[in-house]
Parts: sequence; structure tokens; C-alpha cells
Amino acid sequence: MGMTMTQKILAAHAGLPEVHAGDLIEAKLDIVLGNDVTTPVAIGVFEKAGFTEVFDNEKIVIALDHYTPCKDIKSAELCVISRDFAKKHSIKHFYDVGTVGIEHALLPEQGIVGPGDCVIGADSHTCTYGALGAFSTGVGSTDMAAGMASGLNWFKVPAAIKVELTGKPGPCVSGKDVILHLIGEIGVDGALYRSIEFTGEGVAELSMDDRFTISNMAIEAGGKNGIFPVDEKTLEYIKDRFKREPAVFEADPDAEYERVVKIDLSALEPTVSMPHLPSNTKTVKEAAGLHIDQVVIGSCTNGRMSDMRVAASILKGKKIADGVRCIIIPATQKIYLKCMEEGLLKIFVEAGCAVSAPTCGPCLGGHMGVMAAGERAVATTNRNFVGRMGHTQSEVILASPAVAAASALAGCIADPRALNEA
Repeated sequence: MGMTMTQKILAAHAGLPEVHAGDLIEAKLDIVLGNDVTTPVAIGVFEKAGFTEVFDNEKIVIALDHYTPCKDIKSAELCVISRDFAKKHSIKHFYDVGTVGIEHALLPEQGIVGPGDCVIGADSHTCTYGALGAFSTGVGSTDMAAGMASGLNWFKVPAAIKVELTGKPGPCVSGKDVILHLIGEIGVDGALYRSIEFTGEGVAELSMDDRFTISNMAIEAGGKNGIFPVDEKTLEYIKDRFKREPAVFEADPDAEYERVVKIDLSALEPTVSMPHLPSNTKTVKEAAGLHIDQVVIGSCTNGRMSDMRVAASILKGKKIADGVRCIIIPATQKIYLKCMEEGLLKIFVEAGCAVSAPTCGPCLGGHMGVMAAGERAVATTNRNFVGRMGHTQSEVILASPAVAAASALAGCIADPRALNEA
């Protein structure tokens, strides 16, 4: 039996001719990633174990993105631990306030990850880099510590689910709608410890930003990773960014999949996930009219340049509804600067939005948008668990930037296509 794309990458990094689902392997790592929340824990494990050197100071990435600029004394103390470690070990890819971006937007932008890589990160949404044809997955801080010391990690080779994409997305349908639809269909544990491999002619209809969004939320279906084939769009994206030689892997024709899910992109509607699970999906038509108090457009899921442009195109010349707070967070400094150059920041501010420096803040209920009891937000983030964005009696509805922006104007969940028709 042949191997899937993920299995081929893992076999190559384990130095094995082949691997199969369920095998336990030790694989070499191309990148080890941590942030301001998880890295200090990993540093504690690293030093307690007696390690004094990292395996490669160019293959470790530390991005202080969750609670920065530091919101309180505790977060400041965590950042000091990371800064001191980065300085001590001459970590090349260390990103702090002023240079940092939300990690899963920052690493692809900077060309740190690329096709064929094997990446671990002490953050569950590390699966984002599957959009580039890499195997990337989230791990705990202990595994991060081991990875920083040895450049190796143990994996159980995952079985796979194939998602066959056909057709072309209609107006106001994006990668966010695709992944919310998939999670709604298979459930939050429908791909538990599986590799979700996206295939089919519909892949070519998705932008790289769409693919980043889809791969980012593979974990919300329980996936070990999500991965896309490397095509012309991938290679164009990494051109002049990724300095290493890309390794392109393709699934064998006889690769084994536990399940095949078929999605016709042309049949999809703008979709939202209602509280309190990403799988609790409805079309925007079904949810339209539900009152909201806050809108957040940003995060590692939907804070990229195309997301900013979509939001600006809807908000231009209009005003946020009375009683609604709209917070917009470009995912990296480069994106923030591009928004400034294109006049998008002016559009946002004139519409009544608050624009933030890059941060994960509101996504995890940290800062820059924490909600009180009884409040409800529409957010382009990736999780809507109980208490995710503040009080346990607040609610988060997941949506695309188009739906979020339209909802900010309406003061309730709204279909962006209705604005185009008006």
C-alpha cells in the first residue's frame, strides 16, 4: 500500500523508506516554534533537564505574540524569560514587540517554513503550514524543549482523511467557509489524530490565504495536521521568501485513506459556527439577525492581507452600528504597513473601528477585546469554546472577514452578499 503526502514527509525525516499509520518514529525537525505563553514553560523543562545548548539557533523560532505588548506584570515576566533565553542562545528568529506578528502568519511571510518541512510548535494551530505542503503540528511545551535540545521528536504516524474539493467558490465564500463547513460535517473529533489531506481540482481555486485558513483549523476537527499539495500558487508564494530548497511530496495513487469527504465549493454558502463549538455550524442566512456586541477581524486564521482588503471593501464609506465594537488586528507588521500604504487603516478608523498592533489578544480572551457576561461577538478567530473570549457567559460566533465586517455594520449577523445587492 502506498503512502499519503504526510507519511512521505515523515518517512523522509525519519530516514525510512516507508512508514505506515500507527508506526512510532523519531523524525528530524526543520523548525521548532514557541510563543510568549508556551516558550517559558519549555525553557524551564530545557534547563531542568540540564541542557545547555540548543541544537541549531537558526531552526528555533520564538514569537512573543499572545499577550504583547505586555498586558500585565505576569505577561511581562514571561517575556523576560523568553528574551533572556533568545539572547543567551543567539536565537536568529526571535520576534518581539515592533517586529513580531501573529506567529502562524509571520513564519510563512518570513519564509521560515516551506514545502516538505517537518515542523513542531508549542501552539495548537501550528498545523497552518500544511498550506505550504509541510507536515506541521502542535505539541506541548515539553516536546518543544526536547526539540530545542535535540532537533528530534517522536511521532505516531497518523492515518489520513482525504477531502476532495471540486468547483469554484461563489461570491463572499472563502477558505473560512470551507473549513467551517467541513468541521460542521465531520465534527470536532471527526479527524482525531488524522492527517487531513486536501485534494482535487478545487484546490486550484483557493488562494494561499484560503489554504492557510483551512490548514489552521484542521485541529478544530481533531486533526494531527492539515496539508495541501504543492502547486504553482505554492511555489509562487515561496519565491523570494523561502531560501532553502523546497521538497515536494505527492501522495501515492494507492495511498490509504480511512475516509473520503467530498466538497463542492460552488455549493457552499457563507457559514458561521455558533456557540460553543466550531462544529455548530449554520449558513449565514440561517443565523442572520442575531444581535452582537463586538466584532474581531484578525488572528492567525484571518488576519492576512486579503482578509484586511475584504473587510475594508465592505466597511468603506460606512459606519459601524451603534453599540458594536469592531476591533481589527493585522496579523503582522508588514500587513499593518501595507494596510497603511493602501489606505485601509483610514477606512477602518473612519468606519469607527479600533485598529491594533499584531497580537493574538482577543482570540484567547487575553486582552484587546475581552467580553463581559451576556455579550456576544462575531470573530474571524478559530475557537468559540465557553469563555474563550472572556466571561463564561459570553458567546463567540466564528465567521469569515466578509461576514464579520457585514455584521459590524448591521449590528447583527448579516450576509455580506446582501450589501452587494443593495
